This record gives sequence, structure tokens and C-alpha cells, in this order.
Amino acid sequence: MNTDPIADYLTRVRNAIAAKHRMVEIPASNLKKNITKILYEKGYILNYKVEDNSAQGSIKIALKYHPVTKMPALSRLERVSRPGLRKYVDAKDLPRVLNGLGIAILSTSAGLITDKEARKLNVGGEVICYIS
Repeated sequence: MNTDPIADYLTRVRNAIAAKHRMVEIPASNLKKNITKILYEKGYILNYKVEDNSAQGSIKIALKYHPVTKMPALSRLERVSRPGLRKYVDAKDLPRVLNGLGIAILSTSAGLITDKEARKLNVGGEVICYIS
């Protein structure tokens, strides 16, 4: 039993990057699908595929590396809000990751969005994780 599926998701991706894997497979959930979609839209991963072959399904993520230096596109995946300590922010207190070079993923009333989109919509919410 996994008590924090988002931390498990981030750890699986972090471990796959450390081992220089091209693909990583993660058990699917709607929240994980939305996080993966944001990572794809922002250019942190090459591609992803959602497979519904079992009761839960899975997400296959193709990790992105620089073609010459082989450095990963994702350097930092940090869980912020966790089941034991939730972190909520107002619209005026939204975090900036690497002074705007990274993203913070927030769960808001408008759905799962990045910190930049939350600033445009002027909404706050729960800070899920930092990505850079």
C-alpha cells in the first residue's frame, strides 16, 4: 500500500533519470496523468502513453536528455505538499521556482495548473511539487 502516490511518481521518475533509463512505467491515476501532461506540455519529457491494460492502468513516460551532453531535462523533482503537511498558497504568494525557470504544479479550483497559469488566473491552491 502506498500512502503518497505523488511522491512515489516523482521518486520513480527521479530514479529512472539517475539510472539513465529512456522509459519509466508508473501506475496510473487521474492526478498522475495531469502531472504527466503538464511535464509534456512544458518540454520536460519527450512523450507519454497511457495504457489501460489492467484494472488501474499505467503511464509510460519517455524521458528527455540533451543529445550531446546526455544531461536530463529534469534536474529537480521535489514534493512540497504531502499527506502529513499540506502547503496552501494564496494567489499573491505563489512560489517562483529557480526565479521563473522552473515550474510549480498547483492543485486549484481551476484544476491542476502551473504557477504561471495560476498567476494569470489569479488563483491560489495546494502546491503539489516543484519541477526544474
